[in-house]
Amino acid sequence: MKRFFIGFGLLQLVLFTLELTEPVQRWLVAPFTEMLAFASIALVRLADAGAVSRGIHLFDVPSGFGMSIQAGCNGIEASIILLSAILAFPAGWREKAWGLLVGLVSLHLLNLLRIISLFYLGQWSLRAFDWAHLYIWQVLILLDVFVVFLLWLRYLGRIGQLAPRPTEVAHA
Repeated sequence: MKRFFIGFGLLQLVLFTLELTEPVQRWLVAPFTEMLAFASIALVRLADAGAVSRGIHLFDVPSGFGMSIQAGCNGIEASIILLSAILAFPAGWREKAWGLLVGLVSLHLLNLLRIISLFYLGQWSLRAFDWAHLYIWQVLILLDVFVVFLLWLRYLGRIGQLAPRPTEVAHA
């Protein structure tokens, strides 16, 4: 368990530091965030033709409401936490790949829902927008990371990856 926590911490340190570098911001984070804004508005436009995006900004033309997707809101930090947890855990590479695929997809689908809900909430009430943005959705995104990791551990247990070692078997 100690090895997991050390690996988890070191991976986060490396990945968060790497994320803050200028080349990663320019070539990965910014384009990903712009794509997220575009995808969010593409989904919103299915029901609301007045919605547009420009870069990381989302606008509702009829109401005049606008918002932007900033660092911490694009799902990258939550992805780093999930990635670090799964990679640090002692499991096979196939199981890690499966956990990352399912986990990251679920995380980013939830983040799309988050952005769209905040987009509509902001048009209704800025106070409600701020409260949902700062308190409700922050917790829900981190809870998603935690639940995905726990479900992945349960999956590992079902396929025998977490079977107790002979020295760990308790004797009555």
